[in-house]
Amino acid sequence: MPISDVPGPRAGRTATIRSLSEARLKSMDPRDLKDLLEKVQKGAITPDEAAARLATLPYEDLGFAKLDHHRALRRGFPEAVFGSGKTPEQIQAIVGRIAARGQRVLVTRTSAEVHRLVSAAHPEARFHQAARCLTLATSEATPLPGRIAIAAAGTSDLPVAEEAAVTAEFHGASVERIYDVGVAGLHRLLDRTETLRSADVVIVVAGMEGALPSVVAGLLDSPVVAVPTSVGYGASFQGLAALLAMLNSCASGVGVVNIDNGFGAAHLACLILRGKRPPDGVKPTS
Repeated sequence: MPISDVPGPRAGRTATIRSLSEARLKSMDPRDLKDLLEKVQKGAITPDEAAARLATLPYEDLGFAKLDHHRALRRGFPEAVFGSGKTPEQIQAIVGRIAARGQRVLVTRTSAEVHRLVSAAHPEARFHQAARCLTLATSEATPLPGRIAIAAAGTSDLPVAEEAAVTAEFHGASVERIYDVGVAGLHRLLDRTETLRSADVVIVVAGMEGALPSVVAGLLDSPVVAVPTSVGYGASFQGLAALLAMLNSCASGVGVVNIDNGFGAAHLACLILRGKRPPDGVKPTS
């Protein structure tokens, strides 16, 4: 019998080291942490094994990128990958390492070329062409309470609106799309007023003069997240005019994210929805 198979203290330590190494390959989110602590409480794993899981909290260094595998533990949602400026090979490596840790993956501002490369190793990866996003769902997202409505002023704003929609759905939100309802034809928006009012958060995407968020916010008692887009003619200054208009909204309570930042708007909206969930053990009121 090989020495390593002989029962005893050394064999026990070897098995423990092996199990700790395997444990480090898993990322951590709030559900994982709760499960880990419950296993320690029940004696299913030792405190040393739990400590090893937590020891990799900082990041994984790939040389060209440092992956924050425990962002979900701190923020509630995993790290997203901003694809613009990265090579297809870099994105492929990043996606592979995140997926290997059991994390769900969202890549924004990416391309069909990247999807072809990633899907060779991960056939379940999806490319959302309108949103320019890639998603790889290694597990189901925890459903968020409530609902997000996304209102886009014009068809030219849809890439940003779809980035917001895909991001919100990836994070577990229920999304209602309300597109091409700009202020130039206000009746189109008014026809959807009841849908907007029933949403818990409304993301409003608009370019040109950026007036739509003010109009929407004036109709609702829900939070409004405004997204200026770079759509417009010369004096729009690639979205700066819409950004300034939204920052100067005459309707109170409008939050504004950066130009074309559909991802940031959706992330904020999902954080608002997550705040509606009661603490563990507390039943929601009817």
